[in-house]
Amino acid sequence: MPVSIIFRVAVPVPVRRVFDYLADTKTDVPGPGTRLRVPFAGRLVTGVLLAVADTSDVPIGKLKSVAEVLDTDPAFSADILQLLLWAADYYQHPVGEVLHSALPVFLRQARPARLEPVSVWRITSTGAGADSALLRRSPVQRKILSALSRLPAGMSAKGLAELSTSWRKAITRLQEHGWVEQCDLEPAGPEGNNNPSTGPVLNPDQQRAVEAVKSALSAYQCFLLYGVTGSGKTEVYLHLIEEAVNNSRQVLVMVPEISLTPQLVQRFQTRLSAPVTVIHSGLSPEQRMQAWLYSKNGKARVILGTRSAVMVPIPDLGLIIVDEEHDASYKQQDGFRYHARDIAVMRARNTGVPIVLGSATPSLESVNNAEKGHYELLALPERTGSAKFPDIHCLDLRRMVATNGLSPALLDGIKDRLAKMEQVLLFLNRRGFSPAYLCHSCGWVASCRRCDARLTYHKNRQRLRCHHCGADVPTITVCPKCESTDMKPLGEGTERIETTLKKYFPQARVVRIDRDSTRKKGALEQILNQVNQGEADIMVGTQMLSKGHDFPQVTLVGILNVDQGLYSLDFRAPEYMFQQVMQVSGRAGRGDKPGQVLVQTYHPDHALFRALKRHDYLEFANSMLEERKAGEFPPFTYLSLLRVETPQQSQAQHFAEEAVMLARKHAVVKGVQITDPMPSPMERRAGRYRVQVLIQTSQRKTMHQFLQLWLPLLEQSKLGKRARWSLDRDPIDLY
Repeated sequence: MPVSIIFRVAVPVPVRRVFDYLADTKTDVPGPGTRLRVPFAGRLVTGVLLAVADTSDVPIGKLKSVAEVLDTDPAFSADILQLLLWAADYYQHPVGEVLHSALPVFLRQARPARLEPVSVWRITSTGAGADSALLRRSPVQRKILSALSRLPAGMSAKGLAELSTSWRKAITRLQEHGWVEQCDLEPAGPEGNNNPSTGPVLNPDQQRAVEAVKSALSAYQCFLLYGVTGSGKTEVYLHLIEEAVNNSRQVLVMVPEISLTPQLVQRFQTRLSAPVTVIHSGLSPEQRMQAWLYSKNGKARVILGTRSAVMVPIPDLGLIIVDEEHDASYKQQDGFRYHARDIAVMRARNTGVPIVLGSATPSLESVNNAEKGHYELLALPERTGSAKFPDIHCLDLRRMVATNGLSPALLDGIKDRLAKMEQVLLFLNRRGFSPAYLCHSCGWVASCRRCDARLTYHKNRQRLRCHHCGADVPTITVCPKCESTDMKPLGEGTERIETTLKKYFPQARVVRIDRDSTRKKGALEQILNQVNQGEADIMVGTQMLSKGHDFPQVTLVGILNVDQGLYSLDFRAPEYMFQQVMQVSGRAGRGDKPGQVLVQTYHPDHALFRALKRHDYLEFANSMLEERKAGEFPPFTYLSLLRVETPQQSQAQHFAEEAVMLARKHAVVKGVQITDPMPSPMERRAGRYRVQVLIQTSQRKTMHQFLQLWLPLLEQSKLGKRARWSLDRDPIDLY
């Protein structure tokens, strides 16, 4: 009996296993990482080949055959495949879904892994010698011919449309004359800057940081670049990128959010001669495919991206930079719940290249790793140039009355800065007009029907919205409980602060920067340009303002409603609060003019604010690490969270109880602590009831051993098949 070849394929389904298929013996055997089209559950899906075996020790049975081999060159190189297999194993997520998530949409849809040719129109030799005076009665043709004479490579339809809306008729006539021809060209790829600008001279601290990383460019080493806001971390990045590119290597630069990429792209393209490409979720499928391929084929030497960029193929990788490494946006909160920073560290280790984690407020995990010697700490303790640290003052709200969230002292500070023609930034991490909308007569509060949450009042749109599930209803004018018309918004959001500022300072130009005001494509870039060109006097916004932006004219930062972080039950809340406040404080005084920060609080004597006034984040971090160690919290222990969601409350509770029983009876591993099932802090969300089980261990290896025993039991549970459940390893949010 002849021996057949079988392919072990990862299929994008929520099952923690691979599937065997019979290979087509008429074709060459592809390598691991190749995309295959395979039948599964009555349909064809795109899977990834993981291994090849023969049937000498595997019964063929009812194995189906591979329908099609999609790639001549594997979509995943060996190093990326190794990384993704590790990630699937560590986060205990189905490998098929992990590999699927790492592919651009077009490659998931079985499209060829190549760039589609671009149609362009270019001038012919006859057209180059033509007398344009012959077109004096055809201004559009003359305009197009003139433009093409300056662009030998030609113009695409998009470029021609920018010249004239009637370009098609004109281009047809030019083709009839033989002056223009149409041809299909392969996209040239991102272009470098032939005349990059020169940056400022590095100060001694920056130079020491650059030299430390340069000395390790040929081997793995993790560096924690702790640089206070305005200390010039980006300059350090630029010098390191330049060095790596000059050594014929590619560089991966990661940022936490899309909002940070436009300014970084502009700065990189101005300073670097190397071609830069961008990868983030805001790109169209075509743009994302293009960027992925430019990275894979080496045409892009610098890859700038958000969380998912950590899984992009980079054949000549020589350096990884993770900016704002502390940011929670690096953690995927649904589906494949990975932490991009941690995967980046593992990728650097596997590839044998250095990685730089940069932040003004490093995560406690990274600070702890530096203290243990796992990371090398590089410090930038001073601001660059003549910029000084802003003075930070706490405004005691117990002794003053705030009007619509603004205290008299803060209003006076704003007035003073406006008189000096300086800019002001106000930070409030709550969008909308008011976080609550109630009846003044009976106290009824508008709540979401699908979540245990209040509806937020958006005055401009006259809507009540749930910021958890997206429910949206018209503003209620009559109380459904007592039929009173005395409905009032309670509390302040960015929209209300904006309205109040316009009332107090009618001559000032006020701009709001939050998810609502930047919803349209390009809106954020437009607002930031407006600010940087001095066309805005006061900015009010959410955490979008706290990250990475450089506003040289901002001399006053006001921080509103900061105390909410002090009341949270989440053990990470003080860390997140301090990071956020310190980051937004760093927007003040980054230019030549001194800055000031006014923090409105009911607890001005809190230890957190004392450390903030001294601009001493590491002191705060070390004190928090002592508390974490005493309380046996991460990074001194390891957590995993089982989340269960069902339409009926009892279903979620019953499955969670069974999960705990299975753990304690059949997945016994010494050193594992399992809580009884408990409702999530927000028990009902988007119409589903949520219950969770927390697992804690003192060793990472112990956690892994337990999960490998426990999760297969949950997958076999009949109750589990009727519930939506997920495992979050190393959760950063217990909500």
